[in-house]
Amino acid sequence: MKNAFVRTRDKALFILGLKTGLRISELLSLKVGDVYQHGRLGDVVYVERKHMKKKVEGRAIPLHQDAKVALSVWIKELEKAGKADPSSPLFKSRKGQRAITRAQAFRVLTEVYEANGLMGKLGTHSMRKTFADRIYERLGRDLIKVQRALGHRCINSTVSYLSFREEEITEAILSI
Repeated sequence: MKNAFVRTRDKALFILGLKTGLRISELLSLKVGDVYQHGRLGDVVYVERKHMKKKVEGRAIPLHQDAKVALSVWIKELEKAGKADPSSPLFKSRKGQRAITRAQAFRVLTEVYEANGLMGKLGTHSMRKTFADRIYERLGRDLIKVQRALGHRCINSTVSYLSFREEEITEAILSI
C-alpha cells in the first residue's frame, strides 16, 4: 500500500497514522514544528490537549522508524518549496495555508485502498484500527497496555477497536 500513494504528503499521513494510532483530527492538527525542530525530526510527536478527542490531556507518542523516514522525505519536500515553517500545518492543503480537510484525507485514503483491492468499510479511522490490532498482538493481547497505547480512558473503548476473528473463536471452542 505504501507505494500506491502519488503524493509524499499523503504517504506520510498514512504511515504516521498507521504507526502512531492517532485519530485523523489529531494527525491533521499537527504542525511542522510538532515533529521537526532544530533541523531534525524528534523521537516523539506530541499532540496538544486541545486537539485530543475529549480535550482532557495531551499525549506524546514515540515515532516509529518508518514514520520518521516518511516524514523526513515529506519535510525535505516542504523545505525545498520554502513551506517548512514550524507553525505551518504538517499536512498542508495545496489550496491556502490550512491543513487538508478530513474529507480530503478520506478521499486520498479510499482511493489508495481501492487501488489495492481493499473493500469494505475503510476510511480515515482504518489506520487507527489497524494500529490497535497490531499493538494488541505485539503486546501479548494485554488490553490494559493497548488502552494506554490508544490513549483511551475506558477499557470498553479499547475493546471496540479490536477485531476478533470468528475462525479463531470457532477453533478455540472446538478445541476444548
